[in-house]
Amino acid sequence: MSPSSFLSLASACATVLALAAGPAAAQTTVQDAWVRGTVAQQKATGLFARITSPSGGALVSASSPVAGVVEVHEMAMQGDVMRMRAIPRLALPAGQTVELKPGGYHVMLMDLKQPLKPGDSVPVTLVVEGADGKRETLELKAPVKELGAAGGGGHGGMKH
Repeated sequence: MSPSSFLSLASACATVLALAAGPAAAQTTVQDAWVRGTVAQQKATGLFARITSPSGGALVSASSPVAGVVEVHEMAMQGDVMRMRAIPRLALPAGQTVELKPGGYHVMLMDLKQPLKPGDSVPVTLVVEGADGKRETLELKAPVKELGAAGGGGHGGMKH
């Protein structure tokens, strides 16, 4: 086989494989995930991150072996009081990054089974439901940061 015939055959094979594979499924990405550290006897903390879903969807659940209860929460002003509450789903608009941050949307880890200290790594599973109804599971290993990291020390004084 001549070199030009070989290249033509290789090119044809690559084209067939690309067509057979179909369009690549865009997957949700999580960046800069971290968990706020705790002190002795503290039973709750937050997971913060940036989530991007190229095709859109919603964060519908979360879990972690370090917590008995894990919920997606929002913080919002009600009158002159900041209140925190669980929400059943957090919309992830297509192509937009949604930030989970102190004082805003976040994942609450409650009924902690042990204190979380800087240097620890916390396994967290997030479940995202795509616009097509299909569910995607994201496994994270979020580093623990200092208690006072990124905006204060915990949820003291916040109403659940």
